[in-house]
Amino acid sequence: MGVEPENTLRSFIAAQHAGLDLIELDLHLSKDGALVVMHDAEVDRTTDGSGPIAEKTLAELRALDAGRGEHVPVFEEVLDAVRTPLQAEIKDLAAARALAEVMHRRDLVGRVEVSSFHDEAIAEIARLVPGVRTALIASRYGIDVVERATEAGAETVCLNIRRLTLEVVEAARKADLRIIGWVVNTQDQLRLVRALELDGATTDYPEIKRTGRFTA
Repeated sequence: MGVEPENTLRSFIAAQHAGLDLIELDLHLSKDGALVVMHDAEVDRTTDGSGPIAEKTLAELRALDAGRGEHVPVFEEVLDAVRTPLQAEIKDLAAARALAEVMHRRDLVGRVEVSSFHDEAIAEIARLVPGVRTALIASRYGIDVVERATEAGAETVCLNIRRLTLEVVEAARKADLRIIGWVVNTQDQLRLVRALELDGATTDYPEIKRTGRFTA
């Protein structure tokens, strides 16, 4: 998020106050198996610590400063802090299984959509949580992304707006896939979203909500 420390409770609450339709967050597993919220696999960029998340316990992660005195949140803290629907991005099969346990325990099928760059993670969460909404994310892709999403059981494709073509959009429509563009932070990108009649877009700046339908 461009206005608050990213992937912190502060940023999610700000996104909710901005009235966004959906809040996107990224999940990793700590050394002791906790689902923690952070974009990168390492803590270096967004905290005062260093090293991989997977090599730190939850207690060690909680001791880090994630910006403006914020700590690294666990997934269930975010669930408790905001009521806006969430899109949870998972990085691997282990995270899919940990997320499935939380979704079953807290009955989150209607509230949490699950996304991933990894086809197998999408297929796994769909197997573990029947009825879950899923989205395949792609940065470098071609028309094959439509077949990949269909085979993984995804209902949505989240696609890098800088590589999006009319051919891909038309193929996704024919396959009954929703299309979300990311990251849409400029007016030129917003105009492209509208011209291609996408279903939504992801942005780092909640104030852009005034001119379109966005997630943060």
